[in-house]
Parts: sequence; C-alpha cells; structure tokens
Amino acid sequence: MTAIPVSPKRCVIWFGHPKTQEKMTLAAAGWQVRSVDHDQPAEIGMRGDDHIVGMLDLRGEPARCLEYLERIIGEHRHMALIAITSPQTPQHDPCVDRLLARCVQQFDSPPDLNEMVLRLQKLGGDIPSEETGGLDSLLGRSPPMLAMRAAIRKFAPVELPVLITGETGTGKEVAAHALHRLSRRGDRPFSAINCGAIPSTLVQSELFGHERGAFTGASARRLGLFETAHTGTVFLDEIGDLPMDVQTNLLRVLQEGTIERVGSNQPVHVDVRIVAATHVNLEEAVEHGRFRRDLYYRLNVLRLPMPPLRERGSDIELLADHFLQDFRTRHTIRARGYSSEARQMMDSFPWPGNVRELLNRVQRAAITAEGELISAADLELKAANESGDKLLESARIQAEREALLTCLQQSRYNISACARRMQVSRVTVYRLCRKHQLELQTMR
Repeated sequence: MTAIPVSPKRCVIWFGHPKTQEKMTLAAAGWQVRSVDHDQPAEIGMRGDDHIVGMLDLRGEPARCLEYLERIIGEHRHMALIAITSPQTPQHDPCVDRLLARCVQQFDSPPDLNEMVLRLQKLGGDIPSEETGGLDSLLGRSPPMLAMRAAIRKFAPVELPVLITGETGTGKEVAAHALHRLSRRGDRPFSAINCGAIPSTLVQSELFGHERGAFTGASARRLGLFETAHTGTVFLDEIGDLPMDVQTNLLRVLQEGTIERVGSNQPVHVDVRIVAATHVNLEEAVEHGRFRRDLYYRLNVLRLPMPPLRERGSDIELLADHFLQDFRTRHTIRARGYSSEARQMMDSFPWPGNVRELLNRVQRAAITAEGELISAADLELKAANESGDKLLESARIQAEREALLTCLQQSRYNISACARRMQVSRVTVYRLCRKHQLELQTMR
C-alpha cells in the first residue's frame, strides 16, 4: 500500500475554560481543544504544519490577567485568534481593545457553535468534501452524537480494527463509511457484507474466494471480498452471525494478513482494515461458545457504540425535519411540516427501529398526509402509543390484583386485617375484590 501523508492536526488553544457543549462540538468537527488558564504558562507543542487557532475567552472577569494574556498571545503572532465576549467583559479597556484588534472574529456569548465551526474550518484550510461526506450523514447535535463523531475522527487515522455496536437502525454502516473516508485508505475500496444474510455454505467463498473446481459449479477462479478490497476497508456487518469455522479463517487475516481461497492451500497476502458491526452482545456470545474469544479480542480494539434514537433528545425532530425536506426535494407532496401533537409524540415514542424506523414513518406520512402538517396519526404514532398505554395499564391492573390476593392470603381473608395491611378502608378492599372478580366466600 502506497504511503499516504499524515494530514495536519487541527487544534484550538482555548485561553480560558470552554463549556462542555463547546468542547464536544469542536471535537466532533475534528478540532482538538487545549485549555490554558489565564494565569498559567501556555505550552503550545504542535508540528509545524498543524493548524492552530487561539480562542480568547473573555467571558467572566478576566481583568486581572489581561496583561498576561496580551504577553502570551504576543509570543505567538502567527496564531489566528477568535474572541468570545460577554456583558462581563471590561468595556473601553485599552488591553481588551488591543486583544480584540488582534482577533479575526468576535462572538457574543453564548456563541453560535455552527458559525464558529465554519469559521475555524476556513482558518484551518478548506476541508475537502470527501473528508466530511461520511460524517455529514450522521446528523445530530445531541451529546451522544457529538461524542460519537469525535470518536470517529480519533479512530479513522489509526490502522486498527474497529468494532461498532448498537441496535438495529442506528446507522452502523454509515459510521463505517465515515471511518473509511476519513482514514488514509479513503480513496481505496470499501467492501461491505452482511454476515447474517449469506448461507453458511457460501460464506467462505464470498469472503476468501475459491479456485476453479473447488466445488460443484466452481467453473472459474473467483476472488473474494478480502482480495477485491486489497489496500482498502472491509466492513463485516452482523459479525456475530459468522459461522465458527469462518471465524477461524478471519482470525488468520487479523493475525497474519493472509487468506486461503477455498480449494487452495496457498496463502495470499491482503492489506485491509477490518471494521465489524453487531447488534448482539458479543461478550454473551463468547460466554455461550457462539463466538471465538480470541477473535473477539482481536476485533474489539477500538469500540464505537452507536446511540439509540430514544437517547438523542432534540435530534429526533432535527432528523424528522431533515428527512421531510429531503423527501420534498425529490417528490411533489403537500406536507411541509409537523403538527405540535406529532412533535410531542415523536419525542415520547421509544423508536425501537431507531433512525431507520423514523425515516420510513416520515416518508410514508409525507405521502399519505392530507394536510400541510403531518399529524401523529399520519406517522401512526398515536395508535402505537395507545397500544403501549394499554399494555402498561394491563400490567398495572395485574399487579394490583396480585398484591390484593397476597394481602388477603396473609390476612387469612380477614377484611379488617387486610385493610390495615394495605392502609386503606374496608370499603376499598370490598371494592377491589369486586373489581378483580374475587369471590371471598369461595376463597375462604
């Protein structure tokens, strides 16, 4: 594989204390954040070709350290500066005026983080579209998504296997594409296969290829997935479904970098990075003997958990709006938004199918909706929630009946004693017995 130059790092030297959301947003955009206290030495150790931007945080009460800041920043005249100010920033202070004059842009508190990221990208050099395309597909501003995108940027340049975990529909293959496109292999092949969708008799051939005459119907040599992806990335989706004998051969790829085609005993060198994904608990599969322990440890070097949609808060509405607007650009539909009831129901719905389920419901509702605003009924959320409510109510009634029965048995069906145990009146005990159709005379 031809060596690919290491891309320069992007670093923000934050003079002050960034808030958690600010730090997470910049990390998700590919920027390291180094915090420097106003009254501590600023050690900036980066390579000469790295992009460094100074963030001058003038929120709070920095008056006592303004001169120190001015001296430190004066020692790094090559560094571009951005300032964040607030009503607490000293006004008409000569030192503040000189510092702000050095800044290429000033943000009021709280800053527009999207605008800040765009400004940093311009200062750090334009980012080629192929470097950001994969991450652009992972929409979301919630803390779990920011952390996940930051992890992708950390993992992508490292030539180690990645194990992506998460429920069905959370976007594991999209994340795998992003890892590949941000890696040094980004312009090389990306080959994906669903291990659970291939008959066990064909998995070996699909992954490692076969020689002519290896089995009935093998009329010619065929290269497998690993050979066709040479110098690139192999994405093994649902790796937990891989048969045990194939797991052994996959372990050889990870350990030795070689494969053997079906019908041959000659090793073939392959240079691939393996990214695997699973929605099952591989630790449990190892304990039950369904997955090789040594293979699990080889794959589980870098782990990327994908957050379920129900834990992503405001991302639900953000994604719903995006899916609808994208659908409108491709189809002539009347729907242009959502009713307030629909938004409330989307926020409270558990989304067992995650992002994929949201996409499907939005597209179906966009076609069937009669009005300009999509309703909860159009999304088929009301019925789903009502069904869930009925199940909860049924469970509550059953628990109430069992608690009453237990108390009656312990009281030997004495109503007064049962009432005291339950801390209710005797009338209430009789009412509950009628409600749950318990015949006291028969039970006694």
